[in-house]
Amino acid sequence: MRYEKLLRKDMAKQRIEILFNLAEKIYPQSMSLANRYVEIARNISMRCNVRLDKRERRKFCHHCYSFLVPSVNCRVRLRGRYAVVTCLNCGNHMRYRYK
Repeated sequence: MRYEKLLRKDMAKQRIEILFNLAEKIYPQSMSLANRYVEIARNISMRCNVRLDKRERRKFCHHCYSFLVPSVNCRVRLRGRYAVVTCLNCGNHMRYRYK
């Protein structure tokens, strides 16, 4: 029982990673398909109760859930101790600490 749960979570992590890699590759051709891959990855994460790692969480807007590519559909500015990422689709601001 416990082993099956761990196996399911590991498989979900692998699928999420594959979907984010596919979103990066397909983004120049189709933005909507990249956004759909992010949506599917989020759904898998919520269904299997798997937390997205930091690298994956920063790749999409937390308001409109669109895949973010710096200088294409998001703006990155450094303000003090924070990097402020602005989604150019919805205008939402996300702040991330950095050292």
